[in-house]
Amino acid sequence: MREFKENRNSEIITEAQAETAILVGLITPNQNERKTTEYLDELEFLTTTAGAVTVKRFTQRLTGPSSVTYLGIGKLQEIRAYIDQEEEAEREIGMVIFDDELSAKQLRNIEKELRVKILDRTSLILDIFAMRAQTASAKTQVELAQYRYMLPRLQRLWTHLERQGGGSGSGGGKGSVGLRGPGETQLELDRRIILNRMSLLKQRLAEIDRQKATQRSNRGRMIRVALVGYTNVGKSTLMNLLAKSEVFAENKLFATLDTTVRKVTIDNLPFLLSDTVGFIRKLPHHLIESFKSTLDEVREADLLVHVVDISHPNFEEQYAVVEQTISELLTREAIQQEKQPWSKKNQSDQKTARNEVVDIPRIVIFNKLYSAFKRYNFAFNICIALSLLLC
Repeated sequence: MREFKENRNSEIITEAQAETAILVGLITPNQNERKTTEYLDELEFLTTTAGAVTVKRFTQRLTGPSSVTYLGIGKLQEIRAYIDQEEEAEREIGMVIFDDELSAKQLRNIEKELRVKILDRTSLILDIFAMRAQTASAKTQVELAQYRYMLPRLQRLWTHLERQGGGSGSGGGKGSVGLRGPGETQLELDRRIILNRMSLLKQRLAEIDRQKATQRSNRGRMIRVALVGYTNVGKSTLMNLLAKSEVFAENKLFATLDTTVRKVTIDNLPFLLSDTVGFIRKLPHHLIESFKSTLDEVREADLLVHVVDISHPNFEEQYAVVEQTISELLTREAIQQEKQPWSKKNQSDQKTARNEVVDIPRIVIFNKLYSAFKRYNFAFNICIALSLLLC
């Protein structure tokens, strides 16, 4: 959004204004009010990273999200009233962002009620990914993830072309002759185009994977160390410190999307250090699948260095999220399926290998200790220092 102003010389200048956003979350039996607040704090950080400004939050206590409108109708009307109030005060609301992934039906019904742009957590993360992607590999992975997200939601884009009546002939829909087909035909065409595009992107990623595998094999027998951790915990900063490099580092989520590998020598011991994309809570499974080629550095590593932001009030949960995601990535079944998805041996070994995890040594590094010292009381700081010394 741009605001037009006139300076002293009567010249019209424009100032870009950030879009404003409303955040929406649920309080459920499995997610109490404190947890919902934490998730919305993270969602606001994501919103800021995407370039928007949060102006209001709405929460509702439900047993679970409504399959039709996610929220109750009364809460949607409350949000609509707030949007109207802001528009009357000439403060336009650009979007409403929901903290969970929305289905096509939910998106369609919410848009009909609120009449503004609707995003969910997944689409917001994908937007940040698209903004951060620099290399051909990252751009291809992001595009594939976007198509995977878009495919089941195509129908809501063509509601203005849906049939006005029922079927003719055996269907017996009155007045439906001549009204059959435009929306459905375009929907089928778009679905076919997207499926073809996804197939092409998968072929490109397979070729990129082969090239990266060749690059890794050419590195020789040097020890490989991979930095892993939650997003925005300081992995890239640590990478720059150890490797004396200039990897892009910023106090925003997903500042690093492309894998970076540098040669590092400590006490005459050379090794390869790689910086990987950060993890985050509520990361949809298809996003993880799209970025498995980037995370091959994790699988090929001889040592994983798990960086934890100990100054964060929920660092324990962040640690657990990363460990769980890594375990999913390192299952022998997942690796085998990717390398030889149609192998008969692979299919016969799936049952026995389902819970078997590849064992890669890991080191945990607690980062941002100085910030933690300022956050917690002195006694707790002493406990942390003693525990680190005894490890």
